[in-house]
Amino acid sequence: MADKLSTLISQELNIPINQVAGTVSLLDDGATIPFISRYRKEATGNLDDFSIQSIDQRLRYYRELEKRRATILKTIEAQDKLTPELADRINNCWDANTLEDIYLPYKPKRKTRAEAARQLGLEPLARIIMAQRGDDIEQRARQFVDGDKVPDTDAAITGAQDIIAEWVSENEAVRNAVRRGFKYDARLVSHFVKGKEIEGRNYENYYEFSAPLKRISSHQLLAIRRGEKEGFLKVTIEINDDRTLDNIARIVVKNNGEASQLVDEAAEDSFKRLVKPSIETEFASAAKLKADDEAIETFAQNVRQLLFAPPLGHKRVLAVDPGFRTGCKVVCLDEQGNLLHNDVIYPTAPHNDIEGATKKIHALTEAYKIDAIALGNGTASRETERFLKRIRYRRPVDVFVVSENGASIYSASKIARDEFPDKDVTVRGAVSIGRRLLDPLAELVKIDPKSIGVGQYQHDVDQTRLKEALDFTVQSCVNSVGVNVNTASKELLTYIAGLGPTLAQNIVDYRAANGHFTSRQQLLKVPKLGPKTYEQAAGFLRVPESDNPLDNSAVHPERYALVERMAKDCGCSIADLINDKAQRDKIDMKRYLSRDVGEPTLRDIMSELEKPGRDPRSTVQVWEFDDNVNDIKDLREGMELNGIVTNVTQFGAFVDLGIHKDGLVHVSQMPQRGLPAARQVHVNQHVRVVVSGIDMDRGRIALSMKGIDQPKH
Repeated sequence: MADKLSTLISQELNIPINQVAGTVSLLDDGATIPFISRYRKEATGNLDDFSIQSIDQRLRYYRELEKRRATILKTIEAQDKLTPELADRINNCWDANTLEDIYLPYKPKRKTRAEAARQLGLEPLARIIMAQRGDDIEQRARQFVDGDKVPDTDAAITGAQDIIAEWVSENEAVRNAVRRGFKYDARLVSHFVKGKEIEGRNYENYYEFSAPLKRISSHQLLAIRRGEKEGFLKVTIEINDDRTLDNIARIVVKNNGEASQLVDEAAEDSFKRLVKPSIETEFASAAKLKADDEAIETFAQNVRQLLFAPPLGHKRVLAVDPGFRTGCKVVCLDEQGNLLHNDVIYPTAPHNDIEGATKKIHALTEAYKIDAIALGNGTASRETERFLKRIRYRRPVDVFVVSENGASIYSASKIARDEFPDKDVTVRGAVSIGRRLLDPLAELVKIDPKSIGVGQYQHDVDQTRLKEALDFTVQSCVNSVGVNVNTASKELLTYIAGLGPTLAQNIVDYRAANGHFTSRQQLLKVPKLGPKTYEQAAGFLRVPESDNPLDNSAVHPERYALVERMAKDCGCSIADLINDKAQRDKIDMKRYLSRDVGEPTLRDIMSELEKPGRDPRSTVQVWEFDDNVNDIKDLREGMELNGIVTNVTQFGAFVDLGIHKDGLVHVSQMPQRGLPAARQVHVNQHVRVVVSGIDMDRGRIALSMKGIDQPKH
């Protein structure tokens, strides 16, 4: 069966069968996606983690379909209706909708009108009418009149038509004809609910809305469905009923006689009452699934870019959570983000204690040897930024503005309470701001990705699928970077391939009890961390304190012997290979090829020897907003300004101009016409924009990037 599934997935994803089969085998063996993509490139043909994730998703889909198929076969067999031909058809069906269509005639019935008619003994009459061979239906129906149960021939014929309507609804050709109608003609139509026009003004664009279902954008569909859920919109999917009914008639109506007319009437009832609602639900679900996929993909991509934001690195940071009345909360952090000191300054209105605040900042930057200042971008940020940049520091100190999104959620979380039990939420929030500058990835993993300020309709999509996508995104980012096992938090370790919350906590507990790890091999002493988990996780865990330099690299322990052989062949140590390019240049990779080790693995090893444990993220850069623009009232059309992309959606990108109100660069105002916004900009990107429109009443700012030279990244 694995071969069949590999073939199906290969055809569906257009990935060579041998690569799919190798990936399926590894997944079935319990390997994680990060491990497979990084350390099993020979088996997968060098597939990246996104392709492996797609294979994993389709594999799980088909395995669920197999379970459903087994249930259907068992149910039909219990009815003594499972013929060899039917069993063969079911076993060879790999489409969920088709499988359910096959099963529909055998599916246990609820108390329907057709079932009630059967219990009255009207199924033989229904078969007579459905045969459409005679016209004296009235006379045939008299045989089924039965007192109060079936009082007259009209009741008998009506009951028989109910049975025929159910047969028509179970006819695969009929259902496919209706599907074709929805595929080519379906229009999503929305109207406002009377009496809620004012209350639901957020949805006024959809008060009288109609668009082809296959062309509607995901953000439109999700907005409409949200409006429907909140009770402001009434939504339907409409098709050309007359044309679809004609197509159904061609399938079930055989001639023009009395019986055929009754069948035609039953078919119309079946279409309106049974088939159309069923297929409409099917297409509505499919459209919602597609919209969810697009929204989740955009959200996950934004989260990935946010997690991959450039880190400041091992520097000492003074972090400031700005505020007016309650002052600015200040914390000093060491190179690992440990809290050294916390304080409060009052440089802005209503206190305006600039002198006192300046003295305190001078004292703190000197006492704690501060290298950089992280300033939150919330209330009073611009005013505080101007104050900080006017200070003449006695040592080189850069000021960076950092997003506060989610900092308040972290500061009130159990994670923050456990870490700083004797500090209030304001101090915890300032610490989070500082750590985001030091290492955004390490800090943001502590926060639910839905709360970090990026995404589109993330609360309207399937939450299970959203969580799965975001967990994959975070795991992919964490493993791409790798973590220092001696400084990583439990939350960061949780995302390492093969670990999870329990083993992450066990590592932290072992570290607390025994001191820093001094080798990767020592990880095997952690409770419940066995050889399989070690295989999956070890390559992503760095041990800077180890005597073996490979323990602080992405070279997997299973390849240490190979690197030792390379060093021996070069007549040097592993440290020499790392430090001396001339020694590495001596290596002839072809000498080390084997059945298990191919060129992809060897290239990765050589790359690691060149830069052990290298960080794939770029370097953080200072980016300044216009000092003359502090409020939306300061904007004028035609102004060219610095901005930072805060969120990317299907319809455009939101840009922070430093005024607490993001502007929107619609996709039509981006440089490359017809290219999606996500292909042109990314979260945290520094951009130059022109103000193209200002709506003061609604607080909306329209921006453009057309014809503007953009900073190089």
